[in-house]
Amino acid sequence: MKRLHKSGLRTLQCAAILAAGLVSSSAWAGIYNDGKVLLTGGVFTVDGAGGGGAVPWATISGYETRDGINGSAGFTYVNLPALQVSFYGVNVGLFDRVELSYVDSRLSLNLPNLQTVALVADAAGLDVGTDAWNSTLGMQTYGVKVRLFGDAVYTSDSWIPQVAVGGLYKDNRNVALIHTLGADKTKDYEIYVAATKVLFPISTLVNVTARYTSANEDGLTGFGYCNGGSQTDCHNKRKVRAEVSIAHLVAKNTAIGGEWQQHGSNLDGRSVNVAGLDLSGLTGLLGSAGLGGLSGALTQKKEGDWYDLFMAYAPNKHISFVVAYLMFGNIAVAPAQNGFYFATHLTF
Repeated sequence: MKRLHKSGLRTLQCAAILAAGLVSSSAWAGIYNDGKVLLTGGVFTVDGAGGGGAVPWATISGYETRDGINGSAGFTYVNLPALQVSFYGVNVGLFDRVELSYVDSRLSLNLPNLQTVALVADAAGLDVGTDAWNSTLGMQTYGVKVRLFGDAVYTSDSWIPQVAVGGLYKDNRNVALIHTLGADKTKDYEIYVAATKVLFPISTLVNVTARYTSANEDGLTGFGYCNGGSQTDCHNKRKVRAEVSIAHLVAKNTAIGGEWQQHGSNLDGRSVNVAGLDLSGLTGLLGSAGLGGLSGALTQKKEGDWYDLFMAYAPNKHISFVVAYLMFGNIAVAPAQNGFYFATHLTF
């Protein structure tokens, strides 16, 4: 069963890449088009869906109309004080109705406290999914989005927004490190509903998304939580979380805006653990010994909501750039992770 599951994921990944490649080939020349208005398909999000930097919109990625197909490739780099994240992916929009996407994410950790845990674990012959010199989390995200009704661009005389429903399947590769951080699952699904409206009189796009998920840090640090470092007392309760994007067009090819993405509290205050051993007792012992700084370093902070302020620039319909300042707050044992984001989105 597991073999069939992995095979299915590989097939979906290959299909998404092949579909994006075929869009630009002569085989699709008859149905390829790019008739939509500049920037209205959104840019490439960290989940691969068309939208803002982090929030999926109801619009279908690319510039295809109802008569054609358009494909995209995206790259995003996020530089934070203790973390660096890169996202590579492709998506394809089909007849302005369906969107398929795939993203590979790499999260590099530069956390002395986790490096200390790794050294202790190595000395004890335990695998915690990290080492003293190179800690990396990798995640693959497969997505599909379907426009249900409405048109965010061409029905400006109506208050009915464009509405779409989407699904994401996320699969983390570093199982041991996810469990070291206290999460329940390394792979899970998310469902979202997005509503998008373009207000042409004030050149502004407004999007509201509701996401049904149990993700920690968008899934990069797993899903749900386990009590006491045990993989037997685990919980993965999904909840609906809100997300908002606002983008204002300052020129026909330039937009500025901001986003907010609500996050959960699954791992708040939980100690990292080694091979199922909860370090809460150790952190208490260190605190009583006057080593509270190290004690606190082994305890995960309150997970913060994600905010960003961005500027998107598209010189033409084939390429766009996004620069943003991110306010991610606390991530795992790393406090105040705020920094810059750069993304490029190629459409063909």
